[in-house]
Amino acid sequence: MARFQTHFYFPTKDKVTPNKWQLLRLLAKEQISITAQLKLEWIIFYHTICQGNAAQTSTHFGIARKTFYKWLKRFNEKNLLTLEEQSRAPEKTRQREINFVQRERIKILRKSHMRWGKMKLQRRYLKKHGEYVSSWKIQKVIEEEYLYFDKVEHLRRLKRQKQAQKVQKKRITEFVKENKVNHLWHADTVVFTLAQGGYRYLLTAIDEISKLAYARLYTTHSSRKATDFLKRLHYLTEGEMINLHHDNGSEFEKDFKKACIELSLPQWYSRVRTPTDNPVLERFNRTIQEEFIDMIDIGLEDVGEFNGRLLDWLIEYNSIRPHQTLDYLTPLEYIDQKSLLPMSSSHTGY
Repeated sequence: MARFQTHFYFPTKDKVTPNKWQLLRLLAKEQISITAQLKLEWIIFYHTICQGNAAQTSTHFGIARKTFYKWLKRFNEKNLLTLEEQSRAPEKTRQREINFVQRERIKILRKSHMRWGKMKLQRRYLKKHGEYVSSWKIQKVIEEEYLYFDKVEHLRRLKRQKQAQKVQKKRITEFVKENKVNHLWHADTVVFTLAQGGYRYLLTAIDEISKLAYARLYTTHSSRKATDFLKRLHYLTEGEMINLHHDNGSEFEKDFKKACIELSLPQWYSRVRTPTDNPVLERFNRTIQEEFIDMIDIGLEDVGEFNGRLLDWLIEYNSIRPHQTLDYLTPLEYIDQKSLLPMSSSHTGY
């Protein structure tokens, strides 16, 4: 596959792209969102490079075939808005039709039984007043009148819920890649089980374009250790990282997330249990296993010695070892050729 020639998710070559698709791309930039433009790229890829092969298209973009077929069926080249997400909200929503008598009855009943849930209160209301009211109405009265047994705990719960709602994970499938060094770094954790018991955690990272890579071994699996790794990686790239992609591991939360905010570094998440979302780093993890871990004469127990040996190997990997995907340049040679990130191999030693 040729290197990226545009800022779309997959590489294209203008000389083989039909004029119709070029025109649709131009219209898309004016009419639809980035997410919808990505779906347009799926369809263009399907009709041009893949020549109608849906399976190959789905594999290339890391999406379910069912998802691709849905948007292919929905797509109308005369109306690009068909690629936008459609609201799933019902046209008619239930109104809060709670009359004054019902409200007063529910309030009295709730105050008499503060520990009861809405279903028990609904049953008691029916027996006492001979009238059916939905549990939804009971819940609304409780919320609006603030009839909670433990109000402090309720406020805490609401705060946690609001914080969780604010944090919407951005999925890597929505990311628009660019042919720029440091535009997207991938990070991952490889877990090793020691023969005598216990674990070691190897954090790895690689740049999507230049294949510049870094790794470090840790004894614990925590966001604090992942933050230490991130700061070292930040130093390695001279603070030029633009986006960071990783899975949904707990080490990439808490302290790690705070550090990303401080560094103005957006986090992009893989889909749950979908290692194919991170193929570049999966390949590097295999390389580091085969060319370093399997070849050294020490185990992972001595973290200091291991990281010292690993540092030497990383310098070789980044500045001496030719890479086929880079036309047999090293990552540092490729970066120097692009003149985007001046850097010497000494930076890897941080």
